Amino acid sequence: MIENDILKQLKDEISEYEYNTYISKMKYDENTSKSDLAVFIVPNIYIANWIKTKYSEKISHLFEVYKKIKPEINIIVESQKKDVKSFIHRNKFQTQAILNPSYTFDSFVVGDSNRLSFEIAKKISQKQANIYNPVLIYGGTGLGKTHILNAIGNAVAEKNKIVIYVTAEQFLNDFITRINNNTMDRFRDKYRNCDYLLIDDVQFFGGKEGVQQEFFHTFNELHDKKKQIVMTSDKAPKQILGLEERLKSRFEWGIMTDIQPPGLETKIAIIIQKCSLNKIEIDREIIHYLASNINDNIRQIEGIILKLNAQASIIGQHITLSMAKNAIKDTQKENLENITLENIIKIVSKELNIKPSEIKSKSRNKITANARRIVIYLARTLAPNSMYALAQFLNMKDHSSVSKAMKMITTQINENINIKAMIDEMKNKIQNEQSNKRT
Repeated sequence: MIENDILKQLKDEISEYEYNTYISKMKYDENTSKSDLAVFIVPNIYIANWIKTKYSEKISHLFEVYKKIKPEINIIVESQKKDVKSFIHRNKFQTQAILNPSYTFDSFVVGDSNRLSFEIAKKISQKQANIYNPVLIYGGTGLGKTHILNAIGNAVAEKNKIVIYVTAEQFLNDFITRINNNTMDRFRDKYRNCDYLLIDDVQFFGGKEGVQQEFFHTFNELHDKKKQIVMTSDKAPKQILGLEERLKSRFEWGIMTDIQPPGLETKIAIIIQKCSLNKIEIDREIIHYLASNINDNIRQIEGIILKLNAQASIIGQHITLSMAKNAIKDTQKENLENITLENIIKIVSKELNIKPSEIKSKSRNKITANARRIVIYLARTLAPNSMYALAQFLNMKDHSSVSKAMKMITTQINENINIKAMIDEMKNKIQNEQSNKRT
């Protein structure tokens, strides 16, 4: 079969580890696939997400090479196999992506950081364009925006609503293709005759005048027809460079809500849920360690859990703390690059509501002294700072003062679970801030 030839071709182009861990788990669904749609079944959502992110475009290209037709690539989790045909039928009006059946409201972990976005999404899935229209959800990479869009789509598809879920980049590519083929009438018929337009990453429109004009008119027509428009972005409209003022104003017509990085408890809940869904067993201590040391990108969290599960399966033992530490070593290295003492002081002072200058002063005030000890602890665990350098930076007597402070705060962490949780939360925010700078 050509499908097997395509997977063999991939084997020659990627590492043996990636092929064995991900690609080899793919099974072509001949019964559901069509000339313009290739459906593959995989064991769990982690493998599905990884393949979609890294290789769906490559697989589609290889189909084009072998069969002269470039199909959509649909990766379905084994547990959803029985529903594949119904999902495809429901989403026949979509452009270039079938909704992910695993991304539902029930599978979304709600915390203080995303509760408002979640509640708004549920309301508009119950009443189309009746309360908020448009809706723009913005926030950093991997915080759950795409999950919410898919959850809306899956919920309203159950009601036989016509749903279009597409990324801004896919919208642009479709736009260019239609212009080149002189079929803009079909493009407009597709995008302007849906009940819900769900469009991911609208910041991609920035600086692209032609597609902005087309989207402006699509937006207006849908809005006039009382159709629901839901968008996501990595930033607020006013911060999107190259976005026309008239689009910025349209995006702000309804309601905007931001998703913040999840707190420690929410991250723990996310890991527990991901493990439960995929029948992966991890001890509570290891879950807490992962939540405290991985940044806030949920897709990255999923990837690390998958990596741990694959390693444990290969060697035939349970996931251990040592395995967890090794699995996130590279991630930690990336997160800790260029973390400065100023970064650390800024976060600590904000969390404890004191001035950064107080931490660097010689004050022995109890609150200030405690803040200074926390800075020392974070500086020693997050970055390669020597005690001598810390003493100089914090205007302390010498390195022995730093050593004494380090011992005191370490004892507090070991004896007081609340202090440990507070410091873990600060560590989490420092790492996330550094991660956001890189992206």
